[in-house]
Amino acid sequence: MMYDVRHLTTYRYSQPVSISHHVLHLVPRRTHRQSVHGSELVVSPVPSLRSDASDYFGNSVTYLTLQEQHDELAIEARARIEVNPPADQAPDRTLSWDAVFAHLENTATRDALGVLQFAFDSPYVHSNRELAAYARESFLPGRPVLEAALELTTRIFRDFRYESGATSISTPVDEVFRSRRGVCQDFAHLELACLRALALPARYVSGYLLTRPPPGQPKRIGADASHAWISIWCPETGWVDLDPTNDTIAGHEYVTLAWGRDYADISPINGVIFGGGEHAVDVAVDVFPVSATTAEGRATA
Repeated sequence: MMYDVRHLTTYRYSQPVSISHHVLHLVPRRTHRQSVHGSELVVSPVPSLRSDASDYFGNSVTYLTLQEQHDELAIEARARIEVNPPADQAPDRTLSWDAVFAHLENTATRDALGVLQFAFDSPYVHSNRELAAYARESFLPGRPVLEAALELTTRIFRDFRYESGATSISTPVDEVFRSRRGVCQDFAHLELACLRALALPARYVSGYLLTRPPPGQPKRIGADASHAWISIWCPETGWVDLDPTNDTIAGHEYVTLAWGRDYADISPINGVIFGGGEHAVDVAVDVFPVSATTAEGRATA
């Protein structure tokens, strides 16, 4: 499936900003299921300095410095993405979960070490005995890892209520666990904490999800939003994307921006400003399917 993606973030400051530095994760990454046919990043005011690179996890990252005084900053990212559906899964045929960590330890390769780094706590994901006990209700001894992870995903979807504004990005996982409410970032961090409590490698994924309007209603411009989900590692298949917010394996309607240990590694926009006073942020996201005819006739710059 081909998509045009637009992500516009606008900052408005009550006082002028004299200088600012920003780190952006807004260019979708190329994966075995996702091709990037074009992307562009437009910033106003125009940055004095800009550099593009790859971060530690292989994500595209952009560094900006603005030295022009400004009271508004607009960052618009556009991309044309092609996403293929995931391969068919056989959850009941994956390695037992309690053998996964040992399997990686005994595989002395760079790839295995790269996977193992996602089995430990990170800045926003801290495991504890309570979370381990919650996870073990699904991870019975000897149970196939993907089969158990799918059940855990379903239980989080069932046991926790989606409530916008109930948390912030700094809300600890154990508080989310106690309150039983949050948003997609919280549920991703929660599932990561549960999996890592059992020494299972799992990573945080940021991106977009195609939304559909009610029957008979037009799609509202800017009504989509950023999304977050997780990937768990299975020896037989590699990384498998799971979405606890929607209780599903992430398919061709999911566009991947970046992945890391948690949100702190790959926040879409981060930085430091001098001045600015109070500020307001507006975010508008659009994900539009592109027909084959349109895709052939126009490419994203």
